[in-house]
Amino acid sequence: MRVMLTRTLLSSAVAAALLLSAGMATAQAAPVRNIVLVHGAFVVGAGWRPVYDILTKDGYKVTLVQEPLTSFPEDVAATKRILALQDGPAVLVGHSYGGAIITEAGNDPHVAGLVYIAAHALDNGETEASNGKKLPNTARPFAKTADGYLYINPAYYPADFAADLPRGQAEFEARAQMPTSAGVFTANIADPAWKTKPSWYMVAQADKIISPDLERMYAARAHSHTVEIPGASHSVYESHPKEVAALIEQAALHALD
Repeated sequence: MRVMLTRTLLSSAVAAALLLSAGMATAQAAPVRNIVLVHGAFVVGAGWRPVYDILTKDGYKVTLVQEPLTSFPEDVAATKRILALQDGPAVLVGHSYGGAIITEAGNDPHVAGLVYIAAHALDNGETEASNGKKLPNTARPFAKTADGYLYINPAYYPADFAADLPRGQAEFEARAQMPTSAGVFTANIADPAWKTKPSWYMVAQADKIISPDLERMYAARAHSHTVEIPGASHSVYESHPKEVAALIEQAALHALD
């Protein structure tokens, strides 16, 4: 009788220990709740609104970075400024040139994971300009202001940057675009964050601004969890917000695994 009672107590203790261990594991694997969104060149942060609406409805705390697009160090500083305000770990998301920004800023201790949306994930010694020569895009050349800022000719913007957005929206964004310092496209990143942080990548299969093959190279090299969106333009973060939000939420769920 005593032996049976002892075994019962031991079994109960083991079960309790396993439950406690499982509870601790669940706590450790809790999803990241903070999401920081970084826009790319020639746009402003407002383009993230559809993704923002989905994520906030699902209970995430979402903050947008508004980069000045005046230099790479200043854009990284703007991102780190927002990261410093987070109350816990964050998933850092970058679109297009924003990918270069999160590759640098992603070394911040607040960052648990990186999400690249049709974005540059550069390695040391590479620049957006040099990689674009190896795997060229199909967009028409950018225009340049007298003081060294690049922009997309508004007549070309809808077809080259936003072919899967409603025409009126694309034309508005062409006129609202942010000219971007040419210098940001030759910035070098000495210590890419994707080498030490988990990453997720979305390839836009009909992208004319960044070659889809270059996007695939970035994703494969970083061992990113990768999805591809058929027919998606460079504006995939606006045209396919459900898929983008789903990928970000996947990153939030698994970044701390």
